[in-house]
Amino acid sequence: MSNYYVGNKEFYPGIGKIPFEGPKSDNPLAFKFYDPEKVVAGKKMKDHFKFSLAYWHAFMGDGSDPFGSGTIAHPWDTKDPMETAHNKADACFEVATKLGMEYYCFHDRDASPEGASVGDSEKNLAKVVDLLKERQKATGIKLLWNTANAFNHPRYSNGASTNPDFDVLAHAAAQVKAALDANVALGGQNYVFWGGREGYMSLLNTDMKRELSHMAQFLSLSRDYGRKIGFKGNFFIEPKPKEPTTHQYDYDAATVVGFLKANGLDKDFLLNIEANHATLAGHSFAHDLQVAADNGMLGSIDANRGDLFLGWDTDQFPTNVYDAIEAMLVVLRAGGLKGGGFNFDAKLRRNSTDADDIFHAHIGGMDTFALGLTLADKIITDGRLEKFRSDRYASFDSGKGKDFEAGKLSLVDLRDHAASVGETKLTSGKQEYLENLINQVMFGC
Repeated sequence: MSNYYVGNKEFYPGIGKIPFEGPKSDNPLAFKFYDPEKVVAGKKMKDHFKFSLAYWHAFMGDGSDPFGSGTIAHPWDTKDPMETAHNKADACFEVATKLGMEYYCFHDRDASPEGASVGDSEKNLAKVVDLLKERQKATGIKLLWNTANAFNHPRYSNGASTNPDFDVLAHAAAQVKAALDANVALGGQNYVFWGGREGYMSLLNTDMKRELSHMAQFLSLSRDYGRKIGFKGNFFIEPKPKEPTTHQYDYDAATVVGFLKANGLDKDFLLNIEANHATLAGHSFAHDLQVAADNGMLGSIDANRGDLFLGWDTDQFPTNVYDAIEAMLVVLRAGGLKGGGFNFDAKLRRNSTDADDIFHAHIGGMDTFALGLTLADKIITDGRLEKFRSDRYASFDSGKGKDFEAGKLSLVDLRDHAASVGETKLTSGKQEYLENLINQVMFGC
């Protein structure tokens, strides 16, 4: 066998194992910054990231968008849905091994076709699970997480766990049950609940309180079943602000944290933060990561980006090093992710139609975050940014400020302190200086 996995057919001939060649390499099919064995901040790069290949965009994306049909032809597509599922599995593990990825993730309907009934769908998925188990054994690649696609089918036009029709909710539960069974069979490390259609288009026809109650009950039942069948990993919720519904119940990290805590789910559920979802919510990627980290719920990351000139989820591969640095500063300060990894929830652009484009895309994304990690560690080690952040809050480290944080002061005490110190002086936030400092660390020789 070659140094990468090939199943019954090699779908990307001519492309071998992607090597690390360093920033001076002019080989477009080589990593410039991602060296999986390099130790940064006490861990190997590959262990910081746990990069994961996403079934749905890498092997389902066809270049279609809201304004046009597909442009990308997949060599594994056939007229037989189960044969296509078999081919996709081989293509997935071929690409993952050539990229040196140790993880993959999937939606149930990406990996296996929906049948004519609940039972048929379960049988299809069980057959594909047997196949995936063989591929995992042959390659050593592991399942980072899986999920149920409870948003594409017309039955979910009004949501899944929040659908006003109980029969539809039950169909979603059947999918989640089968997906959890698949997860345990494959040794999955985590399980994700979708960023789908859990929300509403109009309050005129919506009982929001009841729908949120149903969502909480649905997640509780899913957790209980997962634990019953032996799933010991993390459950993740993926915040999503809009598209397809006008108002998503899982709008952003803060909304999801509040929902989980209000419903007693915060001991079992963490957050899977997607960059493009954060920006669509009006936040930076780093903001939603920080909210999750501050609440001890930073579980996993969907590594992508959006187009700031478009108001929809474009799921582009990440290339912005500044964004990656800010993200990795949060991740490093938090001590890393809780069980998850970096999944490339990203798809090729509509006019990227060559077979090697999928490799260029992933190489760029992996290099971007590797560079972000290296520079974030360099910034933290440099110490100036960390010292500035610490010094800015020094008034809370002693005296009355420390007493306030410890809950020892009343509102009257605060009033009396203000009267005793008189007018305060302005203190600069030094934002421009800090932005310059980042540039100096990034580009300084």
